[in-house]
Amino acid sequence: MNDFTPPVARPLRLLAFGDSLTAGWGLPPEAAFPVVLERQLRAAGWDVAVVNAGVSGDTTTGGLNRLPWLLEERWDAAILELGANDMLRGEDPAIVEANLASMLELFRQKGVPVLLAGMLSLANFGEDYTREFNGIYPRLAEEFDAVAYPFFLEGVAGDPALNLPDGLHPNQQGIEQIAERILPKVVELLKRVK
Repeated sequence: MNDFTPPVARPLRLLAFGDSLTAGWGLPPEAAFPVVLERQLRAAGWDVAVVNAGVSGDTTTGGLNRLPWLLEERWDAAILELGANDMLRGEDPAIVEANLASMLELFRQKGVPVLLAGMLSLANFGEDYTREFNGIYPRLAEEFDAVAYPFFLEGVAGDPALNLPDGLHPNQQGIEQIAERILPKVVELLKRVK
């Protein structure tokens, strides 16, 4: 986290591609993750626009369906944050992994470096499901040479002070913490931009 110096002089476009956790469900627009992250990046000296491509309720299947048209635009880098809704619905981890792999391949074909923001399974799905689901993100990050952030809700999940009353979505303070925690990995991602 020492060297925040941007590697390129031009303004950068960072795609924040995800579900309600990215979209900012239940929050005012200025409190959504992409807006907060952009503010923190700019404070650290980065000329970057973080574009909110979060869709509340989206699954990896929905993401895979909508990604190709988003990739018709030019992006310098992307954060891929999907899988929570698949897990909450008990979706087969093999399908989740295949969808995420397909999205990572689409990014790779376009030359867009990716930060893969991981999700962890709730314990009530059982040990087998939890093990299979939780193994998806580290495996794919390695396979596709993505910047890995193991758990998007790290330090926020389960803390009533940092979540909305539903217990699933971060409140404004929670989003601030998520952006602050993920910032060094986002900087690592942006340093991959050519």
